[in-house]
Amino acid sequence: MLRKLLVPLLFFAFSVADAETIRTDVLVVGGGASGVAAAIQCARSKVKTLLIEPGSWLGGSMTMGGMCVLDANHDLPSGIWGEFRRRVIDYYRPRLGYDTTHNSILRFEPYTGAEILKKITDTVKNLRVMLKTPWTSIKKDGTGWEVAVTINGQTVTVAAKVVVDGTQTGEVAAKAGAQFVSGSESRKDTGETQAPEEASPAIENITWIAILKDFGRNADKTIAKPEGYDPALYFWLKGKDIKQMLKKVSIPNDKYMINWASYNNNHPDNADKLNSENRNELYKKAKLQTLGLIYYLQTESGYKNLGLDDQFNTPDHLPYIPYLREYKRAKGIIRMVLDDIFKPYDRESKLYRTSIGVGDAVPEATSVTQPFRAYSIPLGAIVIKDLDNLLVTEQAVSVSHLVNASTANPSVQMTLGQGVGATAAFCAFFKTTTKHLNVRVIQGEILDYKGYLMPFTDIPQENAHFRAIQQVSATGMLKGIPKTNGSAIEIHFEPNDMASTEEIKPVLTELYTRGFLWFNKEKPGEKFTVGNLLSLISDYTLTDPKTLQIYMQKAWTTQFKLTGSFDLNRPVTRLEFAVLVNKYLNPFAKTVDLSGRIVN
Repeated sequence: MLRKLLVPLLFFAFSVADAETIRTDVLVVGGGASGVAAAIQCARSKVKTLLIEPGSWLGGSMTMGGMCVLDANHDLPSGIWGEFRRRVIDYYRPRLGYDTTHNSILRFEPYTGAEILKKITDTVKNLRVMLKTPWTSIKKDGTGWEVAVTINGQTVTVAAKVVVDGTQTGEVAAKAGAQFVSGSESRKDTGETQAPEEASPAIENITWIAILKDFGRNADKTIAKPEGYDPALYFWLKGKDIKQMLKKVSIPNDKYMINWASYNNNHPDNADKLNSENRNELYKKAKLQTLGLIYYLQTESGYKNLGLDDQFNTPDHLPYIPYLREYKRAKGIIRMVLDDIFKPYDRESKLYRTSIGVGDAVPEATSVTQPFRAYSIPLGAIVIKDLDNLLVTEQAVSVSHLVNASTANPSVQMTLGQGVGATAAFCAFFKTTTKHLNVRVIQGEILDYKGYLMPFTDIPQENAHFRAIQQVSATGMLKGIPKTNGSAIEIHFEPNDMASTEEIKPVLTELYTRGFLWFNKEKPGEKFTVGNLLSLISDYTLTDPKTLQIYMQKAWTTQFKLTGSFDLNRPVTRLEFAVLVNKYLNPFAKTVDLSGRIVN
């Protein structure tokens, strides 16, 4: 699992026991944002991985569904999401006017996004991708699973140690026997003060996004009047600054992503309407609503020059699939709720310690009244109760309805998918099950591949101390600091702030039996000093204090790359504390369970 524990494979191939069975370590079903990230990470972690996708593109909602203006996680370029983001920017960099700033909103054409994902997967060893490959059934096989798929019209069994459900609707987990919830939970159920008093079956509306292209001032691309067209549905456009609305959803090559869910470019539904027997009728209505919006723009608003782009090989030129913000959520080992976002350090459970991904998506529409803040996604939310070696992603993640409004964002899903992949690879590599996950080993693998555990926007990956800060902060010894930025709240590390004894002491004494004795003996003041830190290290490592001091003074700038003065009497900065504690006390090595509790 960890790179240092793995030997490069000289040869990789899927073993075929007979003509009707494919054997692999990990099977990922669904090539959406999280599914493809999970498959890439699995394979990079040196386990055989098969990704099957019933459609012809990778990317799910952000390519096949047209959701190609991504404003979330632009300051959190975690791992595979950051890699995809860089490749998109590099692809469009030569185009005049394309915004290439490090934290710009990411904009791309759907088929370009799909091509970039395909190019990434094509370069990953141990990974096999099969498009246009539907699945039909799943059943348990010892600690692993057997999944029936259709390849070239023939039914083939895939035997896998671990299965990742990367479908939008959690269909694999549902057929495997997972339990689900849908709609809004009650306040009593989740403990969320902003949840409704009574549970509701209603879920977030679906949208059939449209990609429009400006064909020039004199062009007339007016479509035929859609079936059941009612202009009253679109009167909200009167008086709106449509040019400004289009500018906000512009993508390269004079195109626009029409996803005006805040107005009326969506269709209300509940989970029952999305069941397989009702889905086609719902999808038809959603498409007609979007086509009606386009027709209104062309005929009533004077934008006949805007026509449907032809990149989707569909009769109506709409995307292959709708954009689903929500469906059913699996019952996982834990359920992430709003307080895990707004009060991560004040809860009995410490789920931030088990983070496998980060997010900062501000929901388009939600009943949450306070500004949303960046957060960590806990490992237990992807692990199904009572079903070994089956992991969920996309909208099936075990979160509350209010949390799902943010975690469903494709940018967030891609960071989550990397964490899912590291978890699946852990089980496959160590020949174990999801009952025996080692949180810190999985997190270490994520960090090895440039993923984030803590959503700090002020400490980029290029920072020489990025990993030390991530690891120490994942213990809670140094907490993230909220900073308001517009409608959202960023989480900062603030490396130059002074470390306080009040913040450090509780976790230090929780982690180390000697910690309590040290604090009673030394009695540090309000601000932890450089001298206090060296005394703590000396006590923990049983190093002679004077010898340690002489060594530290020499290594302060050369080895540890610390810029502050070496003065035992001054307060130690959070950065200095993180670097030296990570090196000598290594708190990240302490085992935690899926609730974040320290396991001694």
